[in-house]
Amino acid sequence: MEPKKSKITVKNVCRCFASPKGERIDALENINLQIEDAYSREGRDIGEFRVLLGPSGCGKSTLLRLIAGLDQPDSGEVLVNDQPVHKPGKDRGMVFQKYTSFPWLTVADNIAYGLKINGVAAEKRRETVAQLVQAVGLAGFEQSYPETLSGGMQQRVAIARTLALRPSVILMDEPFGALDAQTRSEMQQLLLRVWDETASTILFVTHDVEEAIYLADRIFIMSAHPGTIIEDVQVPFDRPRDLSLKQRNEFHELQNYVLGCLRRAPGSGQVRVSV
Repeated sequence: MEPKKSKITVKNVCRCFASPKGERIDALENINLQIEDAYSREGRDIGEFRVLLGPSGCGKSTLLRLIAGLDQPDSGEVLVNDQPVHKPGKDRGMVFQKYTSFPWLTVADNIAYGLKINGVAAEKRRETVAQLVQAVGLAGFEQSYPETLSGGMQQRVAIARTLALRPSVILMDEPFGALDAQTRSEMQQLLLRVWDETASTILFVTHDVEEAIYLADRIFIMSAHPGTIIEDVQVPFDRPRDLSLKQRNEFHELQNYVLGCLRRAPGSGQVRVSV
């Protein structure tokens, strides 16, 4: 087995903003975290699924943007694959809550977009798109335009487009937050199934406690105002996972523990217990 490699490292990161009145707002304070490669018992690199959980407004999305290279910290350091982050890169893919497909491109062309601008040959693009369309359940919609799709289907496009470039790190900013409960549950299962085949490391932002526990290997719990990591919780449930997990006593016990961590944290904000 190869030695574990650091995928994401955040060292002593702080980030502040100015309010419309010119007041200082401390969004993040002394953030430290590290995510390493994970391996199966057989020694296969399987990536890891980490979740940033905290009340709304605690700086989760700000931290994700720093790791993506879309923003810079006021102090501290962010590294991905042991390299300092100063700008976006192909080693990181990002999925936002707001649907981000290009409305003038078909589903197939949206998925192929990143491949095309990176010079991937047409035949390879078609092969990759065909594989991903099947993987995310969009077969038959290849020539459809985003405006004709439901919210869940648009997020399938966004996930497929991100996976097309095979980034080693996938950053997801509440990607299911705008979906109804049933679609959200379906997308959680889809994400786990597709992720299991990619070996990418996922860092997923949510303020939904049930979602965090169902998806994660470990959960970074954040406090609000300023955001800081107060707990690193291991999720003990084996994979693959199905929806019956949410009904188990052990799941509810962990849910209560996580909620207790959030209640004891300084600051205030909203979290969601379940969908």
